[in-house]
Amino acid sequence: MQYSIGLDVGSTTVKILVLDQNEKIVFSRYRRHLSDVRNTIAAVFNECFNEMGDLAATVAMTGSGGVSISHLLGIPFYQEVVAGAEAIEKYAPQTDVSIELGGEDAKITYFGKTPEQRMNGTCAGGTGAFIDQMALLLKTDADGLNLLAKNHTTIYPIAARCGVFAKTDIQSLINEGAAREDIAASVFQAVVTQTISALACGKPIRGNVAFLGGPLYYMDELRKRFIETLNLTPQTTVIPPNSHVFVAIGAALLSKTGNVESLGDLTKRMEEISKQSYEKVGALPPLFANDKERNAFLSRHSEAKAKRSELETFTGRCFLGVDAGSTTTKAVLVDENGAILYSRYMSNSGNPLKKVGEIIKDLYEKLPKTAELVSAGVTGYGEKMLQTAYGFDVGEVETIAHYKAAEHFLPGVDFILDIGGQDMKCIRLKNGAIENILLNEACSSGCGSFLEVFAKSVGYTAEEFAKAALTAQTPIDLGSRCTVFMNSKVKQAQKDGATVADISAGLSLSVIKNVLQKVIKIRDPQELGKKIIVQGGTFFNDAVLRSFEILSEREVVRPDIAGLMGAFGMALICRDRAQKDTTTLITKEKLSEFTSTSTLRRCKGCTNSCLLTIVSFSGGKKFISGNRCEKGEGIEKKQTDLPNLYEYKYNRLFSYEPLKNAPRGQIGIMRVLNMYENYPLWFTFFTKLGFEVVLSDQSSKKIYEQ
Repeated sequence: MQYSIGLDVGSTTVKILVLDQNEKIVFSRYRRHLSDVRNTIAAVFNECFNEMGDLAATVAMTGSGGVSISHLLGIPFYQEVVAGAEAIEKYAPQTDVSIELGGEDAKITYFGKTPEQRMNGTCAGGTGAFIDQMALLLKTDADGLNLLAKNHTTIYPIAARCGVFAKTDIQSLINEGAAREDIAASVFQAVVTQTISALACGKPIRGNVAFLGGPLYYMDELRKRFIETLNLTPQTTVIPPNSHVFVAIGAALLSKTGNVESLGDLTKRMEEISKQSYEKVGALPPLFANDKERNAFLSRHSEAKAKRSELETFTGRCFLGVDAGSTTTKAVLVDENGAILYSRYMSNSGNPLKKVGEIIKDLYEKLPKTAELVSAGVTGYGEKMLQTAYGFDVGEVETIAHYKAAEHFLPGVDFILDIGGQDMKCIRLKNGAIENILLNEACSSGCGSFLEVFAKSVGYTAEEFAKAALTAQTPIDLGSRCTVFMNSKVKQAQKDGATVADISAGLSLSVIKNVLQKVIKIRDPQELGKKIIVQGGTFFNDAVLRSFEILSEREVVRPDIAGLMGAFGMALICRDRAQKDTTTLITKEKLSEFTSTSTLRRCKGCTNSCLLTIVSFSGGKKFISGNRCEKGEGIEKKQTDLPNLYEYKYNRLFSYEPLKNAPRGQIGIMRVLNMYENYPLWFTFFTKLGFEVVLSDQSSKKIYEQ
């Protein structure tokens, strides 16, 4: 009996299947390779051999990670779009358009006399790996995200063009109290919008549409969002059986023109390949030359310790600082001398409001009767909401809180670098005053959440991932690029067999390169100053800390509470500003009765029509988010006699009357780019030549989605 084997090696999974002479599937596997590509391929070959025996078969490989392996095995390789089209023509010939999502790629194929195939470039936004990263932000996996989306009520706009921007959007929604179910469905809708707008580029998706690839096979809510957006009916929706391995099926069909191979021989060859070393391209020097250098580094950074006192035996006034960060919540209680009595560092788990409530409850339970809580303050992303909900006495911006903490540890500090979950802050100081503040603006490439998400994607905790980097011998050079591009480069290194230790060290160096080259934009390390303090949870990663010292050519101070500095600084601010002997923080009794409800309302205050999230707290207080102007908060806009010059300019530019019954026909002009300045010139030019000028419609979200 003649068999055919197809192997699809993707960015995140390995798929293998065997077709018999009747082209029926007799064996298949779909497995995540967790960056260990060669060993995973060897494992699925072994499983196939153990179940099917040493059968003779034609073999072909496809997928973004299969090129080098196919050369090593000596078997044919087919581009994945070609393999997918082959399977469609065989098993779903009624298909007019196919949409396929993989781990890091997306494809649309228009079938007809001449098939037109479109594929994403170097950006992996809006693919399966993107969905995995977004699921981690909600403390679930892809299947959990799918289950959450089943109970959604609202779709929020989320940027799927880049995983970094999407994380920022989602983190904002989490901090503002949006329902996890709504965020999950919004992630799927963002994937749909990204796929259609970036690949279709305005070309209609009509007729029978087939959905292929693991994400669309396993996540019915994602398929549902595509079906609703494209206005498909059950008759025009094509969901082939085994669509998650469809590209591998295509490879098996294409293999029939090739040579017959022994499965046993293939399995042995693959086992040998999995044990081979690889050529380390673009390798960097190790973080430490030897164990002595590493031990000296660890010893030096164990010296900057905060003073601590026992809370159980404490008597006197104390002050609470809370830092509601982008991914974590921190709390510190200090006495009048700045000694730490109590501290907490915990993940938001997608619900910062609940986590802060748990911290306050835990503190009240541990606070002795001899201790008097005088003042409580909050800083960070969720500052305004938490101040409204729990009645904190003081609210302060993060930079001031971090400066206060840094000055406590290193008097006369002239440079502070804080790397958090999704943000970076660089604070320059001169003579005790803040001279300049640099933030990472819209991009959070290389922040703590990026490292954490990547660690989890390869089956490591953040701590294990960081520890591995310290012993790396040849760190991979990843540059200082955007997270998505960096991710693709990491994937390529993995496919070539790079170790997790080398990748971890390379990522740590990339984080610091991004800070120095893209955020601070320094030309000379001397610009950083002499007294430098680093803080933020990311600097608990010794590899990141070592990378900063190497690239900045400086020895820096990392306090033992690097991840708590915002909360510690906030506690010190409360101590210095306290004017009363009692706090307005919610009492223990009221905390037990505390409730919050979240509702949505469309604001009608202006043409923005913002979708407001209104969180109502027990006691009658409300927090409103999602508004893009003050009208969403119920604040009336002051009347003004000043004209809107932008509106005047827009109307003046595009109010020209086109020529009627033009003798030379029509000519279209897109309302884009420099036409917002030069349209009068071109309108007059073509009108004088006898053309009717047709202007495109004003841009809108609907046009973008098409």
